Order: sequence, then structure tokens, then C-alpha cells
Amino acid sequence: MLFNSYGFLYWFLPISLGIYYLLGYRAPGAARVWLIGASFLFYGWWNAAFVLLLLISIALNYGLSLAILNTENHPDRQRLLLTCGIVLNLLALIYYKYLFPLLGFVHDMGWIALDAGGVILPLGISFFTFTQIGYIVDCQQGLVRERGLVNYVLFVTFFPHLIAGPILHHREIMPQFADDATYRVNGAKLTAGFTLFVLGLVKKVVFADTIAPYADAGFSHPATLGVLGSWSTALAYSMQLYFDFSGYSDMAVGLGAMFGVSLPINFNSPYKSSGVIDFWQRWHMTLTRYLTLLLYNPISLWITRRRMAKGLSANKKAVEKLEGFIQLIAFPTFVTILLAGIWHGAGLQFVIFGLLHSFYLIINHAWRIFGPKPRHTAAGKICAVTLTYLSVLLAQVFFRADSVGDAVRLLARAFGSGGLELPLQVRESSLVQFGRMTNFLLNHHIITVGSLELYEAVTKPLLYNAPLIGALMLVAWATPNTYQILGKWNPSLQKVPAMRWNFLLWQPRIAWSVSIGVMLFFVLTRLDHPGRFLYFQF
Repeated sequence: MLFNSYGFLYWFLPISLGIYYLLGYRAPGAARVWLIGASFLFYGWWNAAFVLLLLISIALNYGLSLAILNTENHPDRQRLLLTCGIVLNLLALIYYKYLFPLLGFVHDMGWIALDAGGVILPLGISFFTFTQIGYIVDCQQGLVRERGLVNYVLFVTFFPHLIAGPILHHREIMPQFADDATYRVNGAKLTAGFTLFVLGLVKKVVFADTIAPYADAGFSHPATLGVLGSWSTALAYSMQLYFDFSGYSDMAVGLGAMFGVSLPINFNSPYKSSGVIDFWQRWHMTLTRYLTLLLYNPISLWITRRRMAKGLSANKKAVEKLEGFIQLIAFPTFVTILLAGIWHGAGLQFVIFGLLHSFYLIINHAWRIFGPKPRHTAAGKICAVTLTYLSVLLAQVFFRADSVGDAVRLLARAFGSGGLELPLQVRESSLVQFGRMTNFLLNHHIITVGSLELYEAVTKPLLYNAPLIGALMLVAWATPNTYQILGKWNPSLQKVPAMRWNFLLWQPRIAWSVSIGVMLFFVLTRLDHPGRFLYFQF
């Protein structure tokens, strides 16, 4: 079921929310069970068969968590249980997400004769797997206090985050589920959450879904594009991904607040970042936090211990030397972000996506440590933001392309290998009038002319979408984000710095209610064919 579908908006959300609060007023325990049932219904709406997989995953991990907690006086046994738990979770993820694409690659290379086929990727498997790995790790480290089965199941299945995040930490969420006040109506949280949900819905339906066809058309025919069409394709996808993921993140946090639960922010204006380090602290923030805690920090700690065993230091001065920088910063960063890229998908293009961001982050860290002291000027800020965005844009081409070859073709055309596209008027007149010159320009790839059908279907729409791309860029860079608009009413777990434009601050008043109502009405007129969220495939 999609947040941006009539079924969700017209019956699932109002019924599940209404009964939730009716039960919560007198019987919070019943409200918990109701919300679990609603979450399973939400998950099973797409493919009921995978509800069984989710149940098995929950049962396995909850059983492991109890076993780990009950062996705290036997560290070796506890570590063995944790290792088994992590391996079993990763094996399920590998089977559904990586095994068959890998076998298909091996088959295509001619290394095996048997075509292994494939399986359907269960929605949200990466998210609920990572959530539960984090929980059993915390059990082993003695950080878990809440152990109730019902609250654990609700922690994993809570439908606003189940499909595409944010990746939750039990210390933030399970105490909320254990608090009876969560199940009673909080007017401020309910209205602020609804506002945030509608603003996210606008981002998805009005912004992301409007630009999506242009990006899809360009990536479907990368070899037919010229310079302008290639750049239009990359920029269109960049805006689609931004508003799609931002919209989902807003809707998830807004829905959580409507049910009385504060979720962590997962998206905080990442295109305003002045460095790739800053970008990863703003984009998919809970994934960054998760990877830092469970991958980067353990690798860094392991290296630190090895250095200290050899009599080497691991302090700030050590990092300022090349050997220390490579061991303490570059290597943990490389491994962590490479695996982050692979987590997003099974294709080689996701490996390259991870490698590029590893390269970016290492350079960014090196610049901070070895580079000159930064001068905080407006021009410097603009240059840093632009360079960061262009670096991210390059990686996004691999993130979106169907293959590495398609990504390379599109980038090659973007940097001139296909020449400039000719407008239709020039195609019809100048090609005849300037035949010799036209041949020279075509032979030297200064201009390009494809089939008229592809020009009309792909290139022409891409060239005419420049105002739309410009408008979306203006929204991304020049306007406050939704959490800044909500200000002190922000229902998420974290607060963001207040914005300067007080006239845009949300207030629980009639004017804002009317505005949100108009936005919702406009969105409802555009839901005939709801588009899936891009992060559903991960």
C-alpha cells in the first residue's frame, strides 16, 4: 500500500487512526495490538506472501534477543549467538536481494550455463533487517531495557517506517510504545503531524512525480541524447530523487506523529550541504547513523587497538600524518561507504556509487585536515555547495542507470561525445541549406541528429522541461525545509535551526488550515496513477 494512494488516504489511515485512539483511551494494550495488525495489513497489501517472511524474521530475532540477554554472564556464548543472528539476517538479505542478480551476472558472462531466474524482492527487507540487527547488537552490549514482545513487534512493524525508513533505534521508539500517554490524542502532535504529512505528499505527487517521466525517458535512451538532453536527464532525476525521498521521509515522520510517536528526521536539505561529509549527515540520516555505530566505529576501534598494540598513537596528531590518516580515517570510510552503496542494490552500478562517495568523503576529510583554513565567505559557500552537488549528481547517474554502460554513455554524452541536439526547426531547414557545414559538425560530434521519433518522444520533452527543473532547484536551495517551517511545532525527535522568515512559520490557525486543505485537495485530484517511492526498491 502506498501513502499516496486513494486506498490509504480514504480508508486505511482514517480507520486505523480512529480505532487506535478509541482503543487507546481505555485500553492502551489493545491499541498496541490494533496498530500491529494494521501494520501487517499495510505490509501485506502489496504481497501477502511476504507477511510470513516478516513474521519469521521477527520471531527469529526476538528469540535471539532473549537468548543474548539471558547469557550476559557468558560472554563467549553471547558473542556466538550474536554472530549467528547477524549471519542469519544477512543470509536472508543476500538471498532475496543479491544472490539471483549475481547468478544472472555470472550467467550473462558465460561462466555458468543455467539461468537461475530470480525472486521478488520483499518490500522493506533492508530496513527491517537492519533495524533488527541493531537491536540484537544492543542486546549484546547491554543497552536494551525494554524487552516486551508486543512493543518489540510494534517497533519493527510500525507501518510509517516499515517500507523505506527511517531506520529506528529501540532506545528512541520502544519507550514511547511503553508509555500509555502515546495512545491518547495529543492535538498539537496530531495537527503538526498531519501538516507534515500533507507537505510530504505535495513533494511526492506534485514535484517528484511530475519530473519523473522526463528522467525515465532520458535514462531509457541514454545513447540517443546530446549534451543538453543528458544534463536535463541527470538534473531531472536529481530533483525527482530529492523530492521523492524527502516527501516519503516527511510523510513517515508526520504519520508517526499522528499516532503519537516521534520519529527521527531522515532528510534535512542535503543539497544545501557544503561538503560530502555534511551531505551524508543530511541525506538518509538514520542510515548514516546506523552505519557509523555498527560499522565505521567498530572498524576504527579495531584499527586503534592494533596501532596501540604496536606502540603507535591514535590521537589527533596521528591522524595528521599520512599513515595515520589512511588507517584511522580513509580505510574505515572506504569500507563503510562502499558497503552503503552495495546495500542500495545488487548491480555493479551501486558498487561504483559507493566507491565514488568513498572517494568524495576521503578527499573531504583530507581537505579538512591537510588543507588551508577555510574562509567563510558567501562566494566560498556557493562554490562549496555547487561542487558538492555536482559530485553527488555524478554518483546519482550510476545510482539510477540500469547498468554501468548506460551510466557511462549518458555521462559521455553530457560531456560532449554526442554533440548538441538540433531544435526541430533547424533539423527541417538548416540541414538542407548548410549541407556541407552540417556534415562537418555531425562528423566531429559537435551536433547530433537522431531519429525523428526519438527526438519527439525523448529529446524534445527533455529540452522543454528546463523551467520545471529550475523551479524545483529553487525550492530545494532557496526555501526552508518542512521542519523549519513547522518550527517549534516540529513533531520529530530532533529539532532543526529556526528559519529567518517568520511569516512562513506554521501555526495552528485557520489560515494554515485552509492552505493545507487546499494542498490536500489539489493532491487528491492527481492520484489516479500513484507512483511508487524510489526507496521502496531498496
